[in-house]
Amino acid sequence: MRTSSELPVAVLGGGLTGLTAAYRLAATGRSVRLFEASDRVGGAVRSERTDDWLVEAGPNSLQENSAELTTLLTELGLDDAKCYANPEAKNRYILRAGRPCAAPSSPPGLLTTGLFSTAAKLRVLTEIFTRPRQRDADLSLADFARDHFGREFVDYALNPFVSGVYAGDPETLSARHAFPSLWEAERVHGSIIRAQIAQARARRARGENRGPPRILSFDEGLERLPRALAARLPAGSIELGARVEQITPGTAWKLTWRRGEVVESGDFAAVLSGLPAAGLACLRIGTGGDRPLASLEAIEYPPVSSLFLGYTRTQVEHPLDGFGMLIPQVEKRSLLGVLFSSSLFPRRAPADHVALTIMTGGIRHPELARLPTEELLPLVRMELADLLGVRGDPVFVRRNVWPRAIPQYTLGYERHLETIARCEQAYPGLLIGGHVRDGIAMTACIASGTRLATTLSS
Repeated sequence: MRTSSELPVAVLGGGLTGLTAAYRLAATGRSVRLFEASDRVGGAVRSERTDDWLVEAGPNSLQENSAELTTLLTELGLDDAKCYANPEAKNRYILRAGRPCAAPSSPPGLLTTGLFSTAAKLRVLTEIFTRPRQRDADLSLADFARDHFGREFVDYALNPFVSGVYAGDPETLSARHAFPSLWEAERVHGSIIRAQIAQARARRARGENRGPPRILSFDEGLERLPRALAARLPAGSIELGARVEQITPGTAWKLTWRRGEVVESGDFAAVLSGLPAAGLACLRIGTGGDRPLASLEAIEYPPVSSLFLGYTRTQVEHPLDGFGMLIPQVEKRSLLGVLFSSSLFPRRAPADHVALTIMTGGIRHPELARLPTEELLPLVRMELADLLGVRGDPVFVRRNVWPRAIPQYTLGYERHLETIARCEQAYPGLLIGGHVRDGIAMTACIASGTRLATTLSS
């Protein structure tokens, strides 16, 4: 019988967290087996090439915001595949009074933008005088931002931004857990603006890029990243279509998993999890088959629909000279936002054509994400005609629906984090990460996988 140290490490979930953890462990010589319930790795990161159209089913871009990520992409041989966002697509539009308005990207831009009233601009500029504050209790992200910048900023900056990132509502999201960097910035600096200035100075002192993190994708879409991670794992390391149902600690961890009607089991040195909340909630742990993480099922995951539409360039009146357009809730529209996909990255549409990715659903309108395509498309067409001057039928259509898209880090979310921590303490050798715990961004999931591998190895 092999000793525990000779047994492989089980990694649950084939998204970015699980793939990164498995890759990091394999790079140190550890044997790993990754279990993924679906028929592919990558989780929500999925790219589809059809002729000259490139569709992103899930995330559309990645922020190169850490040395760890830059190093990882180099290790995976992806440097030549990088596509940075088109610098000419610099505008980020926000809808106000029914018309797209370019959001300010600099302090001078704030003074001249038509997005905010004079009173709102003054409120933002005077935020720099806010003193450090140690809060006794969490509060909503909207209340946090109103304290710093006022209501108009929440309505026309924070609300659409949160819809674009979380498909959520800043009135219910936790400031402390949904955006922990802002919470810490207030504690240390008081002013969020002053904190950003300090961070920029620190980057300059380290010789790093002075500007905001660069936005990138890859020549054939973001799925190149999970595919590259999977390709670096030893042959036979990935078990697809394998749903782990029970894990039992002992001298070695015993895992039981199901592939269709076939039930299999095996022994492992440790278990690392990058599963979403639903997967963790169903997991039976221990000889009694208890589900200590069952309460995670209460974490809200709103549905989101991603509708990719292709048009000839002459069908769209708007110059599409930007990243896209976000839509505040106060504008009372059906859409969360529109990405100008073919403006942002190359080779997303044929010559003389444009590609738009329209997001619907989320916390704001979950019922729209569930509509059949034949019912949703006419509604979207009317909105696009009014907002961007789009005329006629699309020449290309692809729809992807995520019934449980993004976990909502709502007020009181610490109870879920405490549940996860108690489970780890009760079962040494089980380590839990992923978007349910460590953040929802792709970079956060990569960092989570690295944390899991490093913690196990330390």
